[in-house]
Amino acid sequence: MFKREINAAPKSKLKSSVQRSLRQSLLSTYPLLNPYIDEILPKKGSLESMKLPDRCTLYVLDSQPLFFQHDTSTLLPHLRLVHRFPSAFPSIRIDRGAIRFVLSGATLMAPGLTSAGGRLPSGVVTERGEGKEGLDEDERWTRELEKGEPVVVRAEGKTEACAVGFLLMGTKEVKEKGKGPVIEDAHYLGDGLWKLNTD
Repeated sequence: MFKREINAAPKSKLKSSVQRSLRQSLLSTYPLLNPYIDEILPKKGSLESMKLPDRCTLYVLDSQPLFFQHDTSTLLPHLRLVHRFPSAFPSIRIDRGAIRFVLSGATLMAPGLTSAGGRLPSGVVTERGEGKEGLDEDERWTRELEKGEPVVVRAEGKTEACAVGFLLMGTKEVKEKGKGPVIEDAHYLGDGLWKLNTD
């Protein structure tokens, strides 16, 4: 989606009513953000929007990119936000061999997740306090993820997430089929959105 360089566009301040609805939308999509929402979107903060190519909108607070949206689809977190709060977003892990393809903007294929280094959700949600979902000891997300759901892509042997996008098929189906595209048009480290100057 952001393979080419993006030129910074003028930012426009958002009304407080729009900020409230974005806050609600963010919490309904990512309930694990609840403990951090006041840090991410302070009530007195001045959230701004920046129009990007291909009908995308980037939301920025104090020159920090927070999340973006294509048309009126679900909000996706910017990787800088994911790096600040990694446990707040559902994730899958790719093996070492898939890293260079993801970082060049290629479609993420199932074999990069089903191999020994990949990690798909376990589907076993344990009662671990308030969240009930998250990463288990084996670095697998505890809840199966559905088709169309936003997901963060982590990489084997790396601490930071490398991409974020929407699932083209549910994680249960990925395990069963073991082939086919899983995420395309992802926002990845080093793409135009990552390099965009938001000052």
